[in-house]
Amino acid sequence: MQKNLNGKIIAIIAILLVFLYGIFGIPHGSLKQTLTDRIHLGLDLRGGTHLVLQVHTAEAVAANSDNDLVRAQAAVAKVASNAKATKPDASQPVIVISGVSSAEMQAVKSALSGTEYSAYDISSTADGYKMSMKLAEIKDLRERTLDTSIETIRSRVDSLGVAEPVIQKYGLGEDQILVELPGIDNPDRVRDVIQSTARLEIHEVEGGPYTSLQDAQTAMQPDAILVQGGNTAEAQDYYALKRIAIVQGPDFRDARASQDEAGRPDVSFSLTTGAGDRFYQYTSTSIGKSMAIVLDNRVKEVATINGAIRDQGQISGGGFNKQTAADLSLMLRTGSLPASITFLETHSVGPSLGAASIRQGIIASVVGMFAVMIFMLVYYRGAGINADLALILNLVILLGFMGFTGSTLTLPGIAGVILTIGMGVDSNVLIFERIREEIHAGKPASAAVKNGFEHAWTTILDTHVTTIVSALILFFVGTGPVRGFAVTLMFGLLANLFTAVFVSRVIFDSVLNRKTRGEALSI
Repeated sequence: MQKNLNGKIIAIIAILLVFLYGIFGIPHGSLKQTLTDRIHLGLDLRGGTHLVLQVHTAEAVAANSDNDLVRAQAAVAKVASNAKATKPDASQPVIVISGVSSAEMQAVKSALSGTEYSAYDISSTADGYKMSMKLAEIKDLRERTLDTSIETIRSRVDSLGVAEPVIQKYGLGEDQILVELPGIDNPDRVRDVIQSTARLEIHEVEGGPYTSLQDAQTAMQPDAILVQGGNTAEAQDYYALKRIAIVQGPDFRDARASQDEAGRPDVSFSLTTGAGDRFYQYTSTSIGKSMAIVLDNRVKEVATINGAIRDQGQISGGGFNKQTAADLSLMLRTGSLPASITFLETHSVGPSLGAASIRQGIIASVVGMFAVMIFMLVYYRGAGINADLALILNLVILLGFMGFTGSTLTLPGIAGVILTIGMGVDSNVLIFERIREEIHAGKPASAAVKNGFEHAWTTILDTHVTTIVSALILFFVGTGPVRGFAVTLMFGLLANLFTAVFVSRVIFDSVLNRKTRGEALSI
């Protein structure tokens, strides 16, 4: 018995040391610095920027159907001489094939039966076909657009060096993203970096520059698009560009801020191997023609192709300064957003407010814990020491968990710590009252302790499991602060199952082992 008890005591001490290391790690600098390096503070405690973004996923759906329209135009033109593929409503993923003669209907239907059009329901009309994107495909596109936007924003935020950012779907609205950036005190730059789609494309120039929109529309070919801009930041000329880009967003492998020959900031980029080969093939057969670099749907630069180019290029003449060149290269490296976004909420939390929250939260935790510990000592006498030791170990395990897992402590998280203290005391009260009942029934101390723990175990397990399930639901459906509360509550409850049942029992057994037979238990 004594050998088994010693083994349990050694195990408890070892667990205590492990979780103390989780809290403090290897001490360096001040105690405050050591703690904040291991246990990260959330936005409401550290200060920073809170954003809620609306992603316009319908734009991605429309862009996808635009690409399908170009493919359908090419496919139909091969089998029907007078047929046309159009989108009656640019915002809707519906393509109409018209001008098809009765003799060509079957050939057009065969041309549209490929796997590239499997996302559409195709129905016949009087002179052609109507292609409507399936609802399941639209839903999937919207979800993928939202997920891609989150990953792109995360890449950009990580490149800014933000520690422990929160970037996730926001459950209060459709296609919304929550962004919380602790320690960031320049929300304007964050907005600029996040919001820019940074959609970089290189198109062949078919005509221009035109000084008026009317002139451009008159000279425009059916397969062309009109884009405004020019070789200077103030240029308002119009260019007719080929609709299909030579290279675009995913083709860019890297981008860096650099300087041109005159020492002015610009951006150098490199293409992937496949895109570089394709670009080389185009430029080597298009010497003397013009190509346009289009950034965010605006012509940034128009250049004449004087020789073959493979995988290196520069964007200059855009009125860059060092910061804007660095931001643009960052956005090109992390990829373009698949759709534009709107900022629904922008809040800043100052570090002074965060410091006040920490101070008040710590005061509340300390006062609450000392009040509970004093009550347990007064009401349960010697057994109260047992409860207080278990309570302290519970807190050590909880904070150690957070240190090991890199969890973020928020103000609601502090509330979760306080609630965990209450749940821990509740478990001890259940056990102690059961032991008292057994003693009043005439049972010896050892039997009373054994029966008390066994009878209270089922109730303790039920209360903890139901609360943990509730915390799990809060974690998966809640936003940042709510998830912080759920994390500390779950960790605290798991720690409490260990301390209230196992550690308290070991302490009782250790005390009973030193008492003579028949000696009363202080409870």
